[in-house]
Amino acid sequence: MEIGIDSFAAVTINSTGAENTSTEAMARLLDRIEQADQAGLDVFGIGEHHRKEFLDSAPALILAAAAARTKQIRLTSAVTVLSAADPVRVFQNFATLDLISQGRAEMVVGRGSFTEAFPLFGLNLQDYDALFSEKLELLLNIRDNETVTWSGKFRPALKNQPIYPRPQQDPFPIWLGVGGTPQSFVRAGVLGLPLMVAVIGGETHRFRPLIDLYREAGRRAGHAPEKLKVGLHSIGYVANTTEEAIDDFYPGYAETFTRIGKERGWPPVRREHFDAQRGPQGALLIGNPEEVAEKILRHSEALGGISRLTFQMDNAGLSHLKLMKSIELIGTRVATMVNQ
Repeated sequence: MEIGIDSFAAVTINSTGAENTSTEAMARLLDRIEQADQAGLDVFGIGEHHRKEFLDSAPALILAAAAARTKQIRLTSAVTVLSAADPVRVFQNFATLDLISQGRAEMVVGRGSFTEAFPLFGLNLQDYDALFSEKLELLLNIRDNETVTWSGKFRPALKNQPIYPRPQQDPFPIWLGVGGTPQSFVRAGVLGLPLMVAVIGGETHRFRPLIDLYREAGRRAGHAPEKLKVGLHSIGYVANTTEEAIDDFYPGYAETFTRIGKERGWPPVRREHFDAQRGPQGALLIGNPEEVAEKILRHSEALGGISRLTFQMDNAGLSHLKLMKSIELIGTRVATMVNQ
């Protein structure tokens, strides 16, 4: 199983307990990607948001900077908000990243969990699904063909148009990022795309029927089982002891998700809810290395086998030093135990 980290480039806390400037936060993020590479992790993903608290509105630029400082780790988006982007430019950006990284680039494309990109780029939220479907079709067409002829509703047509540069990898890896919509799982299966499931709450095993739906759709479309890979994007944090992990993570987690909940109509986070989510079946991967490794394996078994798991842990206001230590533990201990 590949183990990695996803980041939204949050402005974290520095060693004095004060909030980093945006410049400092970006420098520390690149340090963490380098740390993940040195710790032997398989993949590092950068999200895409257009909000004050995150610095990831241009993920391909961050990943390109990271490519120059790393050797082995794969570099991906997590996710590219394809509905609000031009597929030609998305492909060109990531093809360029693939050349810079010498074949280590990927992308996870999705519709995103926030909607601020729609008004920002002059798009109608009522076209939410139609935009994504059309743009995904074009992106895959560009990936598979150097010269493209295509027409659609939301973008000017292309006629015998060559698109460059071409990436080093052929085919270039594109994952489909999904939440909980059955149609999204079926779409990924029909297209034969690897699936990245965002699990931010609830009990992870509840996704098994949807993953079965994905695999069955892929089988019916004629795709080989080994092509239908499943990954999990999970909120998590690892410390030397479970008590330390909880004490570090809970205050910032509660503050962040209570604040987001006000936008989305969720109730405030309470400690009993957090403890349930951290329990054996819950989505949160928070604890000591042995506990978290065992939970990852339980999740994999419950879902019929997963190929990749990424930790998202910079949404709890943790300091850079704590994040660096957690990345080291995940790379040197958790990943080792999972794969033994």
